[in-house]
Amino acid sequence: MSEASEKQKAMKLAQEAAASRVNDRSRDIGEFVPAPDDDIIVCRCEEVTKGEIRKAVHDGMWTVTEVRRYLRTGMGLCQGQTCGRLVKGIIARELGISPALLEPATSRVPMRPLEMHIFANEEKEE
Repeated sequence: MSEASEKQKAMKLAQEAAASRVNDRSRDIGEFVPAPDDDIIVCRCEEVTKGEIRKAVHDGMWTVTEVRRYLRTGMGLCQGQTCGRLVKGIIARELGISPALLEPATSRVPMRPLEMHIFANEEKEE
């Protein structure tokens, strides 16, 4: 086996171990301890605070989708464009993992119908 394929295999095993750590609901993440900045509003559209998100994680909602369904984060007018990364970071911090290990919340279609010429005029990001 080549060195590159061994590295890929090792990386895959590390990712699988990390994913199983995320999904292992039997592990103890500790008791919820209120923090001084828990009253900061993270999701402005739905007026959800950092403390509410942290409490939801300690109550057993360990994925972005679960927190979204429970607290409605990312379901307001901006559809998570403003708060999505913040929510993901808070959840990851409470679980003691990297935000990259959390699956993103499912995307939905735009709230309002858009005319096709709007999409056609968008420039590609590089």
